[in-house]
Amino acid sequence: MKEIVSLMDYRSSIKVVDATLRDGGLVNDFHFTDEFVRALYEANIRAGVDYMEMGYKASREMFDESKFGKWKFCDDDAIREIVGDNDTGLKIAVMADVGRCNYKKDIVSRSESPIDLIRVATYLNTIPAAADMIEDAKKKGYEVSCNIMAISSGQESDLRVALDILGKTSVDVFYIVDSYGSLYPEQIARIADTYMEFAGKYGKKLGIHAHNNQQLAFANTIEAVGDGVDWLDATYSGMGRGAGNCAMELLLGFLRNPKYNNFYVIQFIENYMNQLKEDGVVWGFDLQYMMTGLLNQHPRTAIQFTKERRKDYSEFYKEVVAQD
Repeated sequence: MKEIVSLMDYRSSIKVVDATLRDGGLVNDFHFTDEFVRALYEANIRAGVDYMEMGYKASREMFDESKFGKWKFCDDDAIREIVGDNDTGLKIAVMADVGRCNYKKDIVSRSESPIDLIRVATYLNTIPAAADMIEDAKKKGYEVSCNIMAISSGQESDLRVALDILGKTSVDVFYIVDSYGSLYPEQIARIADTYMEFAGKYGKKLGIHAHNNQQLAFANTIEAVGDGVDWLDATYSGMGRGAGNCAMELLLGFLRNPKYNNFYVIQFIENYMNQLKEDGVVWGFDLQYMMTGLLNQHPRTAIQFTKERRKDYSEFYKEVVAQD
C-alpha cells in the first residue's frame, strides 16, 4: 500500500501536460476553431498547467492536408498565431510519430520555433528510429520525451531492452502509455517499478498517458503519482481517441499543488467542451471500448462501431472475442 504522504502531499517536480488538442484531435480530425484553441491556451495558463500539446508534426506527404485541421501538422506560424511570443509559464509541446513525420525538415531549430517540447511516439519495434529522432530534437535544442505505445501487448523483456536503449539517449522523460486502456492499477505499479529502474540508472523522469476504456485512466494516473511518476497527461473532459483520457478536471482536483487552479478548467468545459458534444463530437467511455480494453485490443474496431452508430453490443462482443 502506498504511503499516505505519496498521495496527500504535493511534489514540486510534478508536471501536468494538456493533450486535449492532440489526443482530442483524433476524434474530430483536428478541426478546432482558433477561438477554441486560444481559449484553451488561456485556460491552461490560468489553471497553472505546465505544458500544452498543440497536436502533431505529421508529414504532408503521408496525410492529405484537406482532410485534417491544421493541428495535425502544427506549423510553427500557426502556433504563433495562437501563442505569440508565449511570454508565460506554459510551455508548448507537439508530438512526432516515428515513421509519420519528416522530423529533419519539419522540426526546425528551437531558437526559431515557439515549441519547447518534442514528444516522440514509438512502438517497441521502432525504438532505434525513435532514438534517432530524440537525438535530432535534442541537437536542435528541445526538451524531449518519448511515449512507448501499446506496452500492454509487448513482452517485458522487450520493454526492458527498449528502456535501456532509450536511457542511453538524451531523452528527458520516459512515458508509460496504456494505449488500449487495458491496464489495471496494480499492473501500472509493476510497470512503474520497471521504468523507475531505468530512469534511476540513466537520470530520466517518468510520465504516464492513460486511456479510459475501463474507466481507469484517472485511477491509473493516481497510482502512477504514488509510484513516483512526475509527468502526467490529461485532457479537458477526458477528450481523446475512443474512450478518451484522464480528465484534467479530475487530475487537478486531486493534485495538492497550490499552483493549479481547477476553476479555469471547469469554466472552459462549460464554455467550450460541452458545445463540442452538442455539435455531435463523440468520445468517452462506452461498452464497445470497455470490451476492447478487457481483451487488450487496439480500439479501432470500437471506434468503427461508434462511427456506424451501432448499438448491438452483444454482437460486437462476439466479433471482438473471435479476433482475440
